[in-house]
Amino acid sequence: MAFGERAARPRGEAVHTVGGYRHKVSPLAFGRSASAHEEVSPRTEGTFQSDDGAENDAGSVHERAHSPEAVVAHAASENGYEGASAPRVSVVIPAINEARNLPHVLADLPPDVFEVVLVDGRSTDGTAEVARAHYPTVRIVGQSGRGKGDALASGFAAARGDIIVMLDADGSADPAEIPRFVDALQSGADFAKGSRFADGGGSSDITLVRGLGNRLLVGLVNVLYRTDYSDLCYGYNAFWSRCLERINVDCNGFEVETLINIRVAKAKLRVIEVPSFERDRLFGESNLRTFRDGFRVLRTILGERFRRADAIEVEASTARAGIQ
Repeated sequence: MAFGERAARPRGEAVHTVGGYRHKVSPLAFGRSASAHEEVSPRTEGTFQSDDGAENDAGSVHERAHSPEAVVAHAASENGYEGASAPRVSVVIPAINEARNLPHVLADLPPDVFEVVLVDGRSTDGTAEVARAHYPTVRIVGQSGRGKGDALASGFAAARGDIIVMLDADGSADPAEIPRFVDALQSGADFAKGSRFADGGGSSDITLVRGLGNRLLVGLVNVLYRTDYSDLCYGYNAFWSRCLERINVDCNGFEVETLINIRVAKAKLRVIEVPSFERDRLFGESNLRTFRDGFRVLRTILGERFRRADAIEVEASTARAGIQ
């Protein structure tokens, strides 16, 4: 069966937001992840099992009268695909010195993904070699710049799929949730936004300070950009590759998730929030610095307020022409 057809479509209620609606999805069973102390075998062929068999009774704001099948067909047609055929899914993973975590992350990926693009930020622990050993078809992209934003931009440019999924390499994001994001996009969204604070989401990693900061910052974004986001600084998202020009990632650091969320809103793309559970990092320490990166996020929020959406697209086209 095709990737999108295997993903169960959860039941939820539609809530208006920028350019579309927020889909409050009921909790689903997460795929099993190997513990940090288990040995993970190299990836082999397998069969993906969907989370459940529930149907989705919420279409987009403009398509609510149509059947679920019609919504999927409409979404596929609008994005350039015949009927409800499954799109190709590219998973982009930025990584630096994540050799101990990657075997666990790669082992949990659904076998239906079209490609995995690993952006290696000049690792010194054999990250690329470990990735190849556990996922032989992985595409390794060497990062020329620095920072998470730069790594994601490099991965996006290299991705060849119809859908791009952003996934962290530290094991905090559950790869088994990917079908939820694909399902949201096939249901009519342009951008599937992971949220730890939507009904069914959660986190075992977020601290009190980070949680408070996120709530304050997401509140500011909702006021300035008239959005209805429940989470802001979370990097588990997916979108149609055709949206890249509307987003144009041109930042370097951890503020990249905020930048993307704001530009999605300014471009009036249709958004569905997908409940997601953030797990603890398996090994190593995060490069995130709460106060330093928090101020970078705040600067991004205020700076983007006066930047025109059409100017972003022009800059993206110019940058692409320069690469060519």
